[in-house]
Amino acid sequence: MKSKLPIEVTRFKEIREKYNFTQQTFAETLGIKSSTADIERGKSKISGSIVVELMEQFKVNPLWLYGKSNQKELSTTVNTAPKILTVTPENNDGIVLVNVKAAAGYPHNIQDLDWYEELPAFTLPLPEYRNATYRGFQVEGDSMLPGLHPKEWVLGKSVENVNMLNNHAICVVVLHDSVLVKKVQKHDNNEHLSLISLNPEYPPITINTFDIQELWEVKSKISMELDGDAGNIALSQIQQSITELKSEIQYLKNK
Repeated sequence: MKSKLPIEVTRFKEIREKYNFTQQTFAETLGIKSSTADIERGKSKISGSIVVELMEQFKVNPLWLYGKSNQKELSTTVNTAPKILTVTPENNDGIVLVNVKAAAGYPHNIQDLDWYEELPAFTLPLPEYRNATYRGFQVEGDSMLPGLHPKEWVLGKSVENVNMLNNHAICVVVLHDSVLVKKVQKHDNNEHLSLISLNPEYPPITINTFDIQELWEVKSKISMELDGDAGNIALSQIQQSITELKSEIQYLKNK
């Protein structure tokens, strides 16, 4: 009776076939002197050095390899949660405001508590802003027109890692050298993100998720401009529609 192969042998072969390696080329890739035939027959054990190569080159989760987990790949998530939290004297989460000038130094002072204390902060007594951390950032430039105008403020909710981010959400992305407000498109492996401007004049940017320090999903905005003509435009459109409807009714009556 043919003996059943250990699960790590079966899964080792599964990895080789997934990437279309022959036994010889897979052995060369992993630094094995001969082919992988003996391993796949269960005659040779998978050494620790081979497991390390599988982890580094193919992100294979060792626990999955030996049947202790259903997660095939090692987690590649990056911690994008805020590095410093601010609390008001009333013990509430404060919403720190980062204007355009402060944003220039934000990536370099991201863990400097004294620097944060110089920034203004406030709280909002609304249920939407409870049990979560928010931060305000001022919009710079016209890349997010028409949705976001220069000098408007966006309030972003902290995102702990890219896996928790809603795809196509507008976010504040804090990199090592800049702070960007963009629409975010996730890639399949979550190792890269496309940062998209609403203004079509600006091309998309692709970044590595490992370059992200913090990630804030925009939930609302604060604007200092009020379009006083908006109501008049809407009213005139309604009046025009009524006039056109009356004309159509009169036309049908006269037929």
